[in-house]
Amino acid sequence: MSEQPKPALFLKTPSAEGRFEVESRGFFAFDTNCRIKAAIPRDVATPVSCRRLNEALDEAVGLCYRYERMWSHTQEGSDIWRLNHAQGRPVTVSLETAVILKAARHYYEETVGLFDIAMAPVAELWNHHRAQVPSTDVIARALETVKVGQPRVAEDYAQLPTPESKVSLGGIAKGYIADRVGELFEKRQILHVLVDLGGNIVIKGEPFLGKEGQAHWSVGIRSPFHALERNRAEKRAAALARSPHGIDLRTLRNKQMTAEQPACILELNDCSIVTSSIYERCFADEKGMVYHHIADPRTGRPSESDLASATVISKRSIDGDGLSTALLLMGSDWAAEYVEEHPGIEAVLMTRDGDLLPTSGIRKALSNCSR
Repeated sequence: MSEQPKPALFLKTPSAEGRFEVESRGFFAFDTNCRIKAAIPRDVATPVSCRRLNEALDEAVGLCYRYERMWSHTQEGSDIWRLNHAQGRPVTVSLETAVILKAARHYYEETVGLFDIAMAPVAELWNHHRAQVPSTDVIARALETVKVGQPRVAEDYAQLPTPESKVSLGGIAKGYIADRVGELFEKRQILHVLVDLGGNIVIKGEPFLGKEGQAHWSVGIRSPFHALERNRAEKRAAALARSPHGIDLRTLRNKQMTAEQPACILELNDCSIVTSSIYERCFADEKGMVYHHIADPRTGRPSESDLASATVISKRSIDGDGLSTALLLMGSDWAAEYVEEHPGIEAVLMTRDGDLLPTSGIRKALSNCSR
């Protein structure tokens, strides 16, 4: 699965862990850093319940790895790898693979094609590691493949329409998996949980990382200005490191970033928070033109909407995954109208100028906004 941006920033305030037994697992999956934390109230904790807490965390990590093996488009033998290499022939897949492929089709239709797992042939053209910009003709040919690339799905098999078609679940898998991890803890009767799968955040129960007596979890949305400045600082440091004149440590110290301040803080409970942004993965060509990683299915090129990020707040994390990128591509007016017309989801939209545009149902949850 391709790397996803991590613009949602969990804020750890002075700890309330004195009231809880807290355990944590950090691991690398889905090409990103993940962390799952869970807690039980200390006044009811026993050796048995603490052991069950740790067993549930280990099971949750194992579940994430199982899904990665099933859905990675780069791991040979996964359902998605076999589907992409079948030259258009039908492939037997697991029941859950069929479920998520059907869910992806739902979001494709719901967003008029702006969420599209069949964009893989276009995404592969934009090599961010080599700062590769494809030509207009190459993009046009890949878009022809994308237009007919939706897989046919039955209960136990899937089939791509052409030998050139490819799919990637990188834009929806982590949402589905985060929901399954949350359900795992519910079944184990562990009520206080924080799941962070590289920016796909799910919060449940009391905020055991917050202040004593804090009623809500605090989740910050990353500022695009800080993220872009961080990227520039990293590039300057890399250039200094490559310099034949060596590195001036005083210069490096002068380039250190100030502490990051989020654009705003959301005070929330029992929900999912997913953000798509244009500022986490980008590169500049030899002319200084900056390209980000969110390609528009209508053009095959990076989104040119007026939005820098779109954060979706919902009960199901899969909804946040399936809709956040589409909202960013829609632009502020269409995205705001879309969210207001769809009960069960709210959004915080951020323009490229840094203006925050929360939808009506989430405004009261915002605090400490920088703009």
